[in-house]
Amino acid sequence: MVDDEQLSRSKAIHRRTGRTFYYATRLLPERVRQATYVLYAFFRVADEVVDDAEGLSAAEQRERLEAIREAALTGETDDPVLVAFAELRERYDIPEEEVTVFVDAMLTDIETSRYETYEELEAYMRGSAAAVGVMMTYVMRPDDPDEAIPAARRLGEAFQMTNFLRDVREDVVERDRIYLPRETLERHGVTSEQIERLEYDEAFAAAVREELRRTESLYHEGVAGIGLLPMDCQLPVLTAAVLYADHHRLVRERDYDVLSETPSLSTLRKLRLVAETRWHWFWNKDPEAVFAKVSAVPSGTQRRHDHPGEPLPAR
Repeated sequence: MVDDEQLSRSKAIHRRTGRTFYYATRLLPERVRQATYVLYAFFRVADEVVDDAEGLSAAEQRERLEAIREAALTGETDDPVLVAFAELRERYDIPEEEVTVFVDAMLTDIETSRYETYEELEAYMRGSAAAVGVMMTYVMRPDDPDEAIPAARRLGEAFQMTNFLRDVREDVVERDRIYLPRETLERHGVTSEQIERLEYDEAFAAAVREELRRTESLYHEGVAGIGLLPMDCQLPVLTAAVLYADHHRLVRERDYDVLSETPSLSTLRKLRLVAETRWHWFWNKDPEAVFAKVSAVPSGTQRRHDHPGEPLPAR
């Protein structure tokens, strides 16, 4: 069993590093909420090996990630978060494959800082955000996991793409990474060197706009699957989608300039969105309908009206 110390440590990591997701996590039923703290803490422990390397060489980072992988699969470690995760993985029958592809994605961050195509980026997300969505689905225990998992992967990808779009400045300045696909940038006449210099122009705005719309297609696919989750988990997951997607409003308000500063939701805005989502959910238990009412993601009808004749970006 996960003990109080392990849970407290995991919750503290979640509260410190996942401020947007933390608001939605608090709405989860206790049977899922505590497990989510542990899951998120595990993700951050691995992620921080490459995001906050503190002078570690590439070889040392790989060694640490392989040790985390082994501990997560066996539980043979003194780290309370990894011990708790290993116990949780066995309890919920989370496949070893999901742990493996997740750690593999973290290993990718050591060597890869640019992505040529969206397909390459999507493959990376299969091991990061999509694996997270799969593990969360196992913890929630829907009646038919095989049916719910594809939508969970899409929603995980949507969350991560929102983070990539929001954090362009932070990623390139602090980690020398650019997650916007090079093919998208080149289609609009933007170079990696321009982003490295933090030079915003209309061409860069057009590239971000394209990826923002692709990401919103992922939100529609992911939200459509929320109804497959247990009823007591649907509102929290829907709330997380609304909160993450609200960064798109901020990006649009800044004319897609995510190079001057990193858009951030205020605490008051988060609380308002949580309240609005709960209010609409009280009257209508349809995740797609509530998402259309509350979120910053336009519906398909709105898109066709605002951009007639413009095709949606392909995944």
